[in-house]
Amino acid sequence: MWEAQFGDFANAAQVIIDQFIASGEAKWNLKSRLTLLLPHGYEGQGPEHSSARLERFLQLCAEGNMTVCCPSTPAQFFHMLRRQMRQPEPKPLIVMTPKSLLRLPEASSHISKIADGSFQPILDDRSTQDASSVERVVLCTGKFYYELSAARAKSGRGALALARLEQFYPFPTALVRELIAKYPNASEIVWAQEEPENMGAWNFVFPRLHRIVDGQRAIRYVGRAAGASTATGSHAVHVFEQKRIVDEALAWWTRPAPGWLV
Repeated sequence: MWEAQFGDFANAAQVIIDQFIASGEAKWNLKSRLTLLLPHGYEGQGPEHSSARLERFLQLCAEGNMTVCCPSTPAQFFHMLRRQMRQPEPKPLIVMTPKSLLRLPEASSHISKIADGSFQPILDDRSTQDASSVERVVLCTGKFYYELSAARAKSGRGALALARLEQFYPFPTALVRELIAKYPNASEIVWAQEEPENMGAWNFVFPRLHRIVDGQRAIRYVGRAAGASTATGSHAVHVFEQKRIVDEALAWWTRPAPGWLV
């Protein structure tokens, strides 16, 4: 297991990741259970302390070559690591690990969840009582779920469901299809992320969601505008951007015309 710094610090290891971790099995039948723990989460600490470059790993995913996850609870993290050790076919595991969840009270699990159960590639919204009343399904991952959940609770808005994608690859197509089918009156599926549009999971998730909904529902992106840097260096701008993304995901804010600051 290798616990590395953020993605911008892991750049020097990109050759090893490309040559051995992602393609070693295809080229030389070299199998590995190596687990990479990469801090990832926008917390206002600047470009070098926000992104683990999730998009780079997702671009390397093919032929079942590795697993990419972003667990959001201690139980999920435990069962993910247990599965990594017990699965019969060794595969590298890439883990996005938000630092703020280490001290977030909401990101906790009862001991029974750890003692029993298994890793779940997608977590549905347990607070939704009437699935037929849901008008929008918001898919997200990692720490961003807790920010969206807190904002929704504060507002009292109940016409949307918040679901967490805990495993990106292999993509849990059947489970996502089942989740979306649960909400028959949801007219749109939103992918909400903290990263800029050209980074994060959007370009990986969109074509897969498109095939699942098959034109029956709208798919919309909510997140930062495309950018050259992974994140802003200004904490004030970060707070502004984060609030705007949360508001837009919960349908309180509409993206302005192109050319907007964020």
